[in-house]
Amino acid sequence: MKITVDPKMKISKAKISDVAELNTLVNSAYRGESSKIGWTTEADLLDGIRVDEERLKEFIKKKDSMILKYTDNENRIICCVHLEKHGYKLYLGMLTVSPELQGMGIGKAMMKEAEVQAKAVNCSAVYMSVITDRSVLVNWYIKHGYKNTGVKKPFPSHDKRFGIPKKPLEFILLEKSIL
Repeated sequence: MKITVDPKMKISKAKISDVAELNTLVNSAYRGESSKIGWTTEADLLDGIRVDEERLKEFIKKKDSMILKYTDNENRIICCVHLEKHGYKLYLGMLTVSPELQGMGIGKAMMKEAEVQAKAVNCSAVYMSVITDRSVLVNWYIKHGYKNTGVKKPFPSHDKRFGIPKKPLEFILLEKSIL
């Protein structure tokens, strides 16, 4: 299947009707054999799922929260990100690009759109948590202006909704000022 990426960026807010497609995309990019096509896989660190449909619905319905989706020319969702306002900062999570399209600038464009959204809701920074073992991904975010805050948080190993760790994991918090 050939997918055409439109340089005009078809980014919009996801709706409840998008949940099944979002669920398939996110889980295919983070876990299992399909995720190993791309460079953002967590398959070597975690078993299980990355997200489920109920959690995606919560993100869409929750106040000060949204999922942005990028659709290709045939209206397939090929990228998404979860954004949630916390005071004067916007949390960026679950940035997902279809494994076979990674490395084409789609994720970078979605991060720029997240910054536009942050400014629109009067946020001065965008922040995220990344598994510390994912050094290639941490370095990619740093290359795009994020700073390592030095703050670490434990991975929620007790909650199977986030996956089943194959070893002890923790998050590092990264942040980018957008002033």
